[in-house]
Amino acid sequence: MPCFNEEATVLESCKRVLASPLTRQLVVVDDASTDASPERLAQLDDPRVQVVRQPVNGGKGAALRRGFALAEGPFVVVQDADLEYDPADFEQLLEPLLAGTADVVFGSRFQSGRPHRVLYFWHSVGNKALTLASNAVTNLNLTDMETCYKAFRKEVLDSFELAEDRFGIEPELTAKVAAGGWRIYEVGISYSGRTYAEGKKIGWRDGVHAMTCIVRYAPVNQRRRARRDRWL
Repeated sequence: MPCFNEEATVLESCKRVLASPLTRQLVVVDDASTDASPERLAQLDDPRVQVVRQPVNGGKGAALRRGFALAEGPFVVVQDADLEYDPADFEQLLEPLLAGTADVVFGSRFQSGRPHRVLYFWHSVGNKALTLASNAVTNLNLTDMETCYKAFRKEVLDSFELAEDRFGIEPELTAKVAAGGWRIYEVGISYSGRTYAEGKKIGWRDGVHAMTCIVRYAPVNQRRRARRDRWL
């Protein structure tokens, strides 16, 4: 769980994760929060919880890399600290992994009859444009590449290195999973999005950078770099 300045929601988010019977470990990476998030996290008293603090604010991708390195279980789920995503969906998200039919599962906000808060039109357009561009270079047919809810077998995450520090981590993860030929499933999830007044952090610049990451980490470009590196 990456966390940056989420004092209003992080404690409740952690409690909901810990309430799931599927949770055996919760790693919270506090990304150098400047609000009361560390104090909220200090209230947690559960042996399954491990809280680590980044020395400087590095971004969601940097926080995820640290969290992935500390994960010990056979499956890893990304959970944001802002309550936009509901841990009650863990069962649906993990079902294909537990059944042995998938290596990676994406939780789609656009493939579900479950409750969704109605918010920004242009955000939905941007998400769909980024997903379309990602699908074009990865040859996947995802409906929601930018979703927070991604679940992995641990060996998938151990099979590649990640580089992106901010929200470019989403297209990077998607491209590297596709390049690895892992079995990917998608399931519908609920979504309770936030407004900017409520603390939403992603903006249009992140969308532009995500598009550059889609090109940078396209499987064909990954293969070219791998061949080049072998010759160096």
